[in-house]
Amino acid sequence: MSEWLVSIAGTPEGARLATFLALFSALAHAVFGALQKGRHDPWLTRGAVDFWLAVLSAPIALFLVPWPNQATAILLVGVIIVHFAYKVTMALAYERAAYTVVYPVVRGTGPLVTVIAATLFFNEHFSAVQWLGVACLSGGILLLALRNLSEETLDPHTLKVGLGWAITGGILVAIYTTYDAYGIRQTPDPFTFLAWFFFVTAFDMPLIAVWRYRRMSQPPDLGPLLQRGLIGAVIAWLSFGGVMLATRLDKVGEAAVLRETSTVFAALIGWFILGEKVGPRRLFLMCLIGLGAVIVELGG
Repeated sequence: MSEWLVSIAGTPEGARLATFLALFSALAHAVFGALQKGRHDPWLTRGAVDFWLAVLSAPIALFLVPWPNQATAILLVGVIIVHFAYKVTMALAYERAAYTVVYPVVRGTGPLVTVIAATLFFNEHFSAVQWLGVACLSGGILLLALRNLSEETLDPHTLKVGLGWAITGGILVAIYTTYDAYGIRQTPDPFTFLAWFFFVTAFDMPLIAVWRYRRMSQPPDLGPLLQRGLIGAVIAWLSFGGVMLATRLDKVGEAAVLRETSTVFAALIGWFILGEKVGPRRLFLMCLIGLGAVIVELGG
C-alpha cells in the first residue's frame, strides 16, 4: 500500500484521495474535541490519550513497518519538540478559557499561517480565488470565536491570557503541519513516519498527567478517563494520520484548509448530538466556513 500511495502522489487520483483524507480528518478531529469537551482536566485528558497512543502504536512501529533511517530519526526528534510545545500550549489555553473560544481561535489561525508557510517551504501558490476561500474560512472561524467570546464570563485578564495561548497554539498548528508534511515526504515509507510519529510523541504528557494526578486533592476516577483516552487515541490516529497522508499526496496548504472544516463538524455535532443551540449567526458563520473550503478546493 505504501508503494501505491507514493506512486499516486501529485496525480489527480492522489489529489482526490487527499481531499477525502483531509475532510475525514476534519470530522475525526471534531469528534475528538467533543469527547474531551470540559469533562476532565486538559492535562489528564491529553495524558490518557497519549498513554493509549503509545500502547497502540508500539507494535505497529516496532514490528509492522520498516524502522526509520537516520534522516527520519533526526526528523522525529524535531517532531517530539514541536508537538510537545503544541500540547502544552493547548492545555494552558484550555485551563484559562472555554473550549468554544479556544478551539475556533486555534483552528482559524492555523490554516492561514500554514498556507503562507507552504508557499515559503514547498513552493505552493494559491490563486486569488483560493486566497478568497482562505479568507472566508479563517474569517468565519475567527468570527465564530468572537461570537462565543461575547458569551464568556471569565475576568478579562484570564481571558486575554487564554486567548494568547490559543493564538500561539494556532501558530504551532501551522509549524507542526508544515514540519510533519516535510517529514512524511522525506521518509521512504509514509507509514513508517506515521507509526513512529505516534509512538515517540506519546511519552511526555502521560508523565505530566501522573505528576498532576498525584497532587490533586480530589483526583477523578481513572476508569472513565482511560476509556475516553482510548477512544481519543484511535480518533487521533485517524485524524492526524489522515491529514499527514493528505499532505504527502497533494498540496500542504489545501489539506490544512480543508481540515479546518472540523469547526463546522464540531458545531454540527454540538447541534444535533449534544443538543447545543446554534442560532442564525452561528449557522451563517458555519456556512461561510464551508463555502471557504469549497472555494479553496475548486479554485485551484
